[in-house]
Amino acid sequence: MAYAGHRQEGTNVPGELTHKRRIASILELDRRGFIKAGLAGAAGLTLSACTSGAGEKSITWGNWPYLLDYDPDAQTYPTLDEFIAESGISVRYLEDIDDNNTFFAKIKDQLSLNDFTGYDVITFTDWMNARIIESGSVQQFDRTNIPLVYENTIDLFKSIIPNDPNRDFSVPWDAAGCGLVWNTELVPGGVHTLDDLLAPELKGRVGLLSEWRFTMGVIMSGQGVDISGEWGDPEYERALEWLDRAISDGHIANLLGNSYTIELERDNLLASLGWSGDIAIMNAELGDRWTYEVPEFGAPFASDSLTIPNGTPEERKEWVEELANFYFDPTVAAHVAAYVGGITPVRGAQEAMEKVDPTQVENSSIFPDETIVSRLKSYRRISDEEDVKYTTSFNKLLGL
Repeated sequence: MAYAGHRQEGTNVPGELTHKRRIASILELDRRGFIKAGLAGAAGLTLSACTSGAGEKSITWGNWPYLLDYDPDAQTYPTLDEFIAESGISVRYLEDIDDNNTFFAKIKDQLSLNDFTGYDVITFTDWMNARIIESGSVQQFDRTNIPLVYENTIDLFKSIIPNDPNRDFSVPWDAAGCGLVWNTELVPGGVHTLDDLLAPELKGRVGLLSEWRFTMGVIMSGQGVDISGEWGDPEYERALEWLDRAISDGHIANLLGNSYTIELERDNLLASLGWSGDIAIMNAELGDRWTYEVPEFGAPFASDSLTIPNGTPEERKEWVEELANFYFDPTVAAHVAAYVGGITPVRGAQEAMEKVDPTQVENSSIFPDETIVSRLKSYRRISDEEDVKYTTSFNKLLGL
């Protein structure tokens, strides 16, 4: 999903936060008065939102931390409270997902048996959504209950999941774009290609990301591979060889999670892969020191979507659909995007943002222009076997 760092999947890098956690901890410092260090320390807390007097209507929503607008003074989720008041449906909102694999392991037995998972709706990342859709573990949405979703979904989000091209089994929630970042003053020529990353003056001060989907996606794209199209082991191995050489020659300093932002701030890194939301916030805080660019050759992006497990009863499924439809109102979506800072899937949210928060109307982390959108690439369907193989070879190179 324009966030700091990324979600760390299947690797053991201690101390990393999800990109949701990182962006909130920075964002709230200036805009809502949160204390950065305090948020990082509190990131493990699970928050829930519900209301009394809502009758017997109730659903449970499992989501990532900081992926819904939150009022720290009132300690409430304003848009969720609005939904509860309008619909009479109470929502038990749980920030229980901080890793796709870990959370999947928690509910996989119930999913396989079509039993209730403890959640009526879940916000997985879309590569995981592709898996659970393929296994038949989630229910098809009733289009008649979510007219705003089909009316207002922007094109970027319509076909992200290869085995759900019509969005029958998922409703998009947000996305984050990966790109090249450099110190504007110290790297005046910029970094636009893979060769630029290997410039002699940058040796030992270049960072990449520690999740293979993003680092390898950028490398393969830079080598002319369309990661959304036909590619396989030869293309991956060629990219891995490039990475191996770059690390062995000392050009790449490290492969990092969200801590790449700290290394940029300290000037230990002059160039890196990174997320547009991070750089926008860092520039706002520290004085426009960095440039972010989705390269012309393209780059991967991360996205999340809502799904309804098979174990969710029909009645509660309809209530989830009412919730999903509510969040595709452009004004509601603008409120969420103004807080979260990721790419919103809702058409009309940019216009609505003029009243919600005018300072965010031109924020390309939320509303990327056509040029940026054309460069963002989603992966083709990657099988479980491929994922294990590619993760293993990447981590072996990193010494994990």
